[in-house]
Order: sequence, then structure tokens, then C-alpha cells
Amino acid sequence: MKTQPVYLEHFNITVNDIQEAIKFFQTAFPHFRIRGGGHHIREWVHLGDDHTYIAINQADQDDLEVQKNYDKIGVNHLGFVVGNVTEIAKNLLANGYKRDYPKQVEEFRIRDYFADDDGNQYEFVQYLSEVPEEKNSYSS
Repeated sequence: MKTQPVYLEHFNITVNDIQEAIKFFQTAFPHFRIRGGGHHIREWVHLGDDHTYIAINQADQDDLEVQKNYDKIGVNHLGFVVGNVTEIAKNLLANGYKRDYPKQVEEFRIRDYFADDDGNQYEFVQYLSEVPEEKNSYSS
């Protein structure tokens, strides 16, 4: 039996400011567009392209505390494979976003980490090799 490729179609987040979240992701990915949205239960949008998207929900105003900690159970960060990590970092930095972890330049990949205004961390990784053993090397 042949294994089918797996990819992440979407992830779903709740944010303090939906417009700020849209700005963050469109800064990183200028080609992302609002695919749909509405106000069922709360305001929401699907932001992405034809293949992947981010479901973004507006938090209730009573539910604004964010706690992030790698020592606690939960999602720590989400990683995006990108064609040019330097260009994405340049766009994010020019728009006032800060690195959330030092940039890592390795032999076969470059990784850069940024956080949105809610403290959610995102990794942007550019692979410098198509060879799986090199891309997935953990010796660096």
C-alpha cells in the first residue's frame, strides 16, 4: 500500500485582535487572502490560499489572558516551510514584529522565529537541500 502525502490543511487559533492577526499573517504571507468568514458564535475568518489556511477566531473580551510556556502542556509553536526566510523576516521586522528566538543558520536549513501580538510563536524554515537526510539532520 502506497503512503499518501500528509500536509497540514489548517490550524485554528483564537486571538485578542482578529485584525492584528490578519496583519501578522499577511505580512509573513502576502499572498494569503480571506477565504471566508462570519459571525457564527463569534467573529471568525479563514485566511490562506487555495491549499492551506488559518482559521482565526476573535476571543471573548472576558477571555484575554494568554499563557505560553514550553514547560506546560499545549502547542509551543507552528512551523512553516518557506522559500525565502530572509524576506519573511525582513517584512515582519519592518512592520514592528520581533524575533521570539534567535535566528538559526545551519548547513541545510535556516530557521527564524517570530511571535504575534498574543505571544503565539511561529517558526519559518527554509531548507537549503532537497535531500531528506540533510533536511532532517539533527547534528547541528
